[in-house]
Amino acid sequence: MSEIPRISEAEWEVMKIFWSRSAPCTAHEIFEALQGFSKWKTNTVKTLITRLVKKGALGFQEQRRVYLYFSLVTEEDCIKSEAKTFIRRVFGGALKPMLVTFLQEEKLSQEDIAELKQLLEGRKD
Repeated sequence: MSEIPRISEAEWEVMKIFWSRSAPCTAHEIFEALQGFSKWKTNTVKTLITRLVKKGALGFQEQRRVYLYFSLVTEEDCIKSEAKTFIRRVFGGALKPMLVTFLQEEKLSQEDIAELKQLLEGRKD
């Protein structure tokens, strides 16, 4: 995995739209897609897109004076990067204390427990 840029919470909301679409989008299309989720103005969305381009999370191409933006990083790679950063920052890089904390705090169904057991069993190698 190459260097994944740090993405703010607001930028994540914008990236989710790009990850959910297969074709490049205009800033206006992203603004429209966010209307049900945020009260951001057009300029706010454009600013977030500009930041994401500068960070290397988005690329763009110009077609007839219209900019089409597209993701340069995958959602999966960003999630992995954020998880590693979180574990390092909050738990000093130790996975076990994080797992213990979440397991003690969250209610798990029998199905969840069975799936976790299966995952752990697969890691024994």
